[in-house]
Parts: sequence; structure tokens; C-alpha cells
Amino acid sequence: MSLPVTRDYLDLFLTGAPLLDVRAPVEFAKGAFPGAWNLPLLEDSERHQVGIRYKHAGQDAAITLGHELVGGAVRAARTAAWAAWCRQHPEGYLYCFRGGLRSCTVQQWLADEGVTVPLVQGGYKAMRRFLLERFQQDLARTPLLLVCGRTGTGKTRVIEALDRALDLEGRAHHRGSAFGRRPGGQPAQIDFENALAIDLLRLRHTGDRPVALEDEGRLVGRCALPLPLQAAMKTAPQIMIEESLASRVTVTLEDYVIAPVDEYLQLGDAGQTEQDARARLGESLLAALDRIRKRLGGLQHARLRAQLQDALALQARTGSPDAHRVWIESLLRDYYDPMYDYMLGKRDGQALFTGSRAEVLAWLRERCA
Repeated sequence: MSLPVTRDYLDLFLTGAPLLDVRAPVEFAKGAFPGAWNLPLLEDSERHQVGIRYKHAGQDAAITLGHELVGGAVRAARTAAWAAWCRQHPEGYLYCFRGGLRSCTVQQWLADEGVTVPLVQGGYKAMRRFLLERFQQDLARTPLLLVCGRTGTGKTRVIEALDRALDLEGRAHHRGSAFGRRPGGQPAQIDFENALAIDLLRLRHTGDRPVALEDEGRLVGRCALPLPLQAAMKTAPQIMIEESLASRVTVTLEDYVIAPVDEYLQLGDAGQTEQDARARLGESLLAALDRIRKRLGGLQHARLRAQLQDALALQARTGSPDAHRVWIESLLRDYYDPMYDYMLGKRDGQALFTGSRAEVLAWLRERCA
């Protein structure tokens, strides 16, 4: 009896079907799909040994070594783990890199145990190629609206409040500036690209209405925007948020000083206190300021660093973050505003609407609902 297979990559990504990735961990770390589980047939060292045997003695010898390395109790344990996953995800699918020997082996071993799971033909390579091609197609036929505004206007808040939006910073797990690093680090570049492609695929599938996204540079942290997306953003119509400097200071304080404490608490060691989390955040803020020292100039950097250190010390004593407003206001006005205005001047898109954050959100909801 033939075992089930699929090439319906579109349905896999639209439905968010559970995916069992049996590639080696090193392959999975370089690039994977959102929500995929990695339960490898061969661990990294085993895959390395099999590769060497294949290079020197051919495929049959490599297969023989693979069965030696993953035999007996090792095979039983891995098959049990795959079977448990299949029982937990009866609607799941299985793949390896090319949909070849590794995934076929796992599928057959599971079938021997009475467990049937469909195999994705073409494997990861074909699914990745499908996403890259579809991403370019979807970009070409999707109206984009670029949400612009100086630092602190709350562009990300607008994006997060919309149903039809690409959340670039969310997918990059980064706030998009020298101060944008977040606890937990960033995804691999390929993971970032895959997630964006799937997001746009699903948005496109729900209709032809515009999709909003935040104005970003080429990089969001260390995640590079795909080149087709960079080109589309350069000419996309602009929706401009304008807020007072005082309002922008408050938003920046909330997003970069207050909110991150909870992230550090959630990802920290057991027993970590809020004071510990604030200390880690303080180190991160000082390091971020030091990273832009050359662009600030020595005197301005020294002044801002002293203000930041004073604010951290006062916050540690009293718990109040308000003293951070001093250095934040100066940094926005004297550093980020001129830089953003210069970058915005390189955009070619037409300015469609300008208003406060609330007005922009209302305007976009009428068009991106």
C-alpha cells in the first residue's frame, strides 16, 4: 500500500498545518518554518559521519552506516518520539530537506508501527522555493501603505492594532533601532523571510485590500528585509503620523524602558527579581548608547550617558522611570529626528494622509479592515 504524500504547499501554509521536520538540528537552525517541530532522523554528528561515508564510498555505504547509527534502541526511541508527535498532531505532515531518503525512511518506520503521516514531496527545499516565488508575486499585486513617522510616534502600535498589516519588527523580534534589541534574540534570516512570506500569503488569500507596514530601513536589527520588499516600500504611498515631542518621549519611555522589564522577567532565571530585570535592561541601554557613540560625537555621547546613568540610579532607588525622559527627549530631538527626516526623503511614495496616531489608525482601519 502506498503511503500518502502532498505537494499542496499553498494549503500547508494557509492552514498552518503542523510540520514535522526530520532534518538535522544544524539544518533546522539555519532556516525553518513557523511552528515546525524538529525531531531529526540523524543528529548533527551522525549526519556528518554519513556525509563523509557518502563522499568516499557512495550512497549504499552511507545508507548502511545510517542504519548502524540509528538502529536498535536508538531507532526505537526516535520512532516513539515521532509516533507521539503524530498522535498529538493527527493533521500533521512530515518532511526532510528534499523529501527524499530521510523523510521516506521515517514515514516507513512509522508505518511499520501502525502510524500513518503524509510526506511533503520536495521537502523543505521545494517549500522554501514556493514561498520565495509566491512572496514576489504577492508583493506585485498587493497595495501597500507605508506607516511613517518619527521615532516615538507609535508606528508599531498602529501596525499591531490592524488586522491587515505586516509586522516587520514583530517578526524580527527587534524594535528597529540601536536601542531595539529585545531579550531572547532574533530569528535566523531565513526564518524571518519565511514568516513574512507566509504572513503576506495569508493576507493576500483573505482579499485584495491594502496591507499596512511600518517604515523601516534595510535592516531590522540584523534581519535584512527581502530585496523585493525593500523595492516595494520605496514607492509605497506614505501615511504619516505626527505627534508632539512630549507624546513621543512618553511612548519611547513606555516601549524602551518600562515594557522591556517584563520581557526580561519572563526570560530570566527562576528567582529573578524586578530589580534584576531592570539592571539587565540598564546594561542593554548603556550598551546601545555606546554603539552610536561615533555618530553622536564624544561630548554628546558623554552627556547622554551621564543622564542615562543618573536615571537608572534614581529608578533603582525609587522605582520611578520618569528621569529617563531627559535623555530620551534629547536623543529624539537631536539624533533620531534629523536621521529619520533624511531617510524619509529617500522614499518616493506619495503622501496620502497625515494625522495623529489615533487619526491615522482610524484612517487605516477604513481601508485595511
